[in-house]
Amino acid sequence: MSSSRQAGEGTGSLLPAMLDIQALVRAEHPDPFSVLGPHADGQGGQSIRAFLPGAVSVQVLAQEGGELLGSLEQAQTPGLFVGHFSHPKAYLLQVDWGDVQQVSEDPYSFGPLLGEMDLYLFGEGNHRDLSRCLGAQLTHVDGVAGVRFAVWAPNARRVSVVGDFNGWDGRRHPMRLRHPSGVWEIFVPRLNAGEAYKYEILGAEGILPLKADPMALATQLPPQTASIVAPALQVDWQDADWMHARAQQHRTDAALSIYELHVGSWQCEVDDVGEVSRQYGWSELAERLIPYVQELGFTHIELMPIMEHPFGGSWGYQPLSQFAPSARFGSPHDFAEFVNACHVAGIGVILDWVPAHFPNDAHGLAQFDGTALYEYADPREGFHQDWNTLIYNLGRTEVHGFMLASALHWLKHFHVDGLRVDAVASMLYRDYSRKPGEWVPNIHGGRENLETIDFLRHLNDVVALEVPGAMVIAEESTAWPGVTQVTEQGGLGFSYKWNMGWMHDSLHYIQQDPVYRAHHHNELSFGLVYAWHEHFILPISHDEVVHGKHSLIDKMPGDRWQKFANLRAYLSFMWAHPGKKLLFMGCEFGQWREWNHDQELDWYLLQYPEHRGVQKLVSDLNRLYRDEPALHEQDDVPQGFQWLIGDDATNSVYAWLRWSKAGKPVLVVANFTPVPREGYRVGVPVEGTWHEILNSDSALYSGSNYGNGGGVTTDPHPSHGQPVSLALNLPPLGVLIVRAE
Repeated sequence: MSSSRQAGEGTGSLLPAMLDIQALVRAEHPDPFSVLGPHADGQGGQSIRAFLPGAVSVQVLAQEGGELLGSLEQAQTPGLFVGHFSHPKAYLLQVDWGDVQQVSEDPYSFGPLLGEMDLYLFGEGNHRDLSRCLGAQLTHVDGVAGVRFAVWAPNARRVSVVGDFNGWDGRRHPMRLRHPSGVWEIFVPRLNAGEAYKYEILGAEGILPLKADPMALATQLPPQTASIVAPALQVDWQDADWMHARAQQHRTDAALSIYELHVGSWQCEVDDVGEVSRQYGWSELAERLIPYVQELGFTHIELMPIMEHPFGGSWGYQPLSQFAPSARFGSPHDFAEFVNACHVAGIGVILDWVPAHFPNDAHGLAQFDGTALYEYADPREGFHQDWNTLIYNLGRTEVHGFMLASALHWLKHFHVDGLRVDAVASMLYRDYSRKPGEWVPNIHGGRENLETIDFLRHLNDVVALEVPGAMVIAEESTAWPGVTQVTEQGGLGFSYKWNMGWMHDSLHYIQQDPVYRAHHHNELSFGLVYAWHEHFILPISHDEVVHGKHSLIDKMPGDRWQKFANLRAYLSFMWAHPGKKLLFMGCEFGQWREWNHDQELDWYLLQYPEHRGVQKLVSDLNRLYRDEPALHEQDDVPQGFQWLIGDDATNSVYAWLRWSKAGKPVLVVANFTPVPREGYRVGVPVEGTWHEILNSDSALYSGSNYGNGGGVTTDPHPSHGQPVSLALNLPPLGVLIVRAE
């Protein structure tokens, strides 16, 4: 390829049309590839054009060998360099910026990048691996290493990728629009992992604030908001045994006990005066958290959202980067290693995931291409009044597919075991938290959000198919039918549903002074009326210990002794009740103050025996729950539960049997008054000795140690419809669990 430029030859014939030049200069050209890069001249040669504002000179080198092929001359338009070459050849551009020289392939010498099938599946809303398609992908094109950028902005007039590599100048790397998908793409050669970038988008009304990549796999540490080119996730996964067996551990007849935590405030590095000086990263957290969870006996941890979010006070529930673990705690690789370590230790990992809404930060998804792209355009549909956030338009196929891909990203690439879907109720109803006239009915005139219902069903079907054994859990607070029923039968298809009704009723009951509990007796028993309608998790979550609601122990009435006794009795009642278990951090040792996301838990309390007693009780409850089939095998069927005493409101006593599939019973008796009850008779189905396998009032837990000396033998007195009975000593504000031997 030899330059045909002769001394005195001008560049006028090589220049594009004046309108094209003006559009490039104004960064308004809709199709920069039609102007820039190599173009055949129709006579076997080619012209090369490069728009490099600020460059001093540009030379053309052979890609192989690096020999000088010629120069590009700067036209009258500053930054526009052009040249003609009689023999086309693969080339490099050597750009002199005055203070530095840059040698690289020409981004505009590469053809279309994304395959037609990728674009078709994206447009259809059914691309199962979108996180390896759009966004910033380290790749090779024609043997050249670099980064392929791709972003959906169908209504943009022009999109450029900007970053440190081009001085954040939107004129340097305007992208190619792929019709009709609305995806813009460009390959930037020789770019490496770690580069910060955003998109500069020209909308109908002008240039928008720089936008972070919706598909970013990594981000800058807040308050910085740029996306980061992430290296390929390469993890030495050692969790094959866990992954193979987890489907059995997630069955409805398995023990599922979840410890919910906020990564940034569980445990931190503190200074000499006890103030948080640094949050732990994933590796440090693993060293401390995994042994603790093992000691407590939980089967899973549930992390409040760890997707990148701009405001720490949202606790992650207003995420903007649905594919990137927060930079607050380390890299995506660090998070993957954390999950791997949990699995090796026999602990499952669940993530809270938020497909309901997103914040309106200027660098985020709001008005992404100058239009309501990810959100509904009508604020009656697209604006969340409670949270001042925007609502995903899941009826749009590309948005539907975007959120579906986010779910699969965490489950597939990070081996996450389950997603707890936040705020499902707000997704299901168009009139959620709205007054008449503030919402738009569906096409049938109803209040149901049909598009979201379709999305949730599709999500659950796809997860079941693509990631067998993974759970999808609904935080759903209404009486919507069939949340955990399979989609083939008209359900939403979730694995489990949080039992918000049980949580509300039981907490309301336990906060009553025992004098008044007789008037609220049905609040503890009502949950059994509907306990078999869904596959339930009993949640005592972070939401119950913030915003003036008091910590769990501080909800309890009475003096210090009674508060601890009430807490132990409540936790024992919860673990003996049908339904899987979830407990928020700090509740397991009776933290007095409300949770504060800016402080670590009050670990110093464990120097006191009452707090250690609660912690010991939770550990014993988890082990008993896992080891005793009657307490978990038939959680979701009525055959697993049998009332014996549900009507003794006067004494605030309840008694029931839990049955294993093999027909072996466990008896639970709860006394929610501070009055010890001697010789309280309870009918049982099996004669002989019944051993006391847990007493929440035991001295082991700093209780008064009132009980039955380890066991009691039946009397031949029928009672409560049973052939024999036990005369039990019921501890004050205590729960007994006894088993026939």
